[in-house]
Amino acid sequence: MAAATLMTKPLPTHPLPRKPLPAGWPRERYESHNRRLKAMRLAIALLDTGVYRPEHATNGKIRTTALAIGVHRPSDTTCRLVRALIYDNC
Repeated sequence: MAAATLMTKPLPTHPLPRKPLPAGWPRERYESHNRRLKAMRLAIALLDTGVYRPEHATNGKIRTTALAIGVHRPSDTTCRLVRALIYDNC
C-alpha cells in the first residue's frame, strides 16, 4: 500500500480577476468586503504552501505571501483575519 504524500500547489504568479462591486453601499461595507476577500486569498495561499496552524502564520509570513501572490501589503487587522480563517480550517 502506498503512503500518502502531501502535495502543495505552486503560488499563482498573477492576481486573481476581480469583479466590480455594486454601487450604493456604505464605504465601511466596501472596506470590510475587500478586507475579507484579501484575507481569504491569503489564507488559501498559506494553506497551499503548508501553513496549517494560525501560530505559524506570522505577520511577516502573511506579508511575504501577499507579495508572492501580487496583493498589496496587508494591515495588522487583515493579518488577524487571515489567522482566524486558518484557525477555522484546523
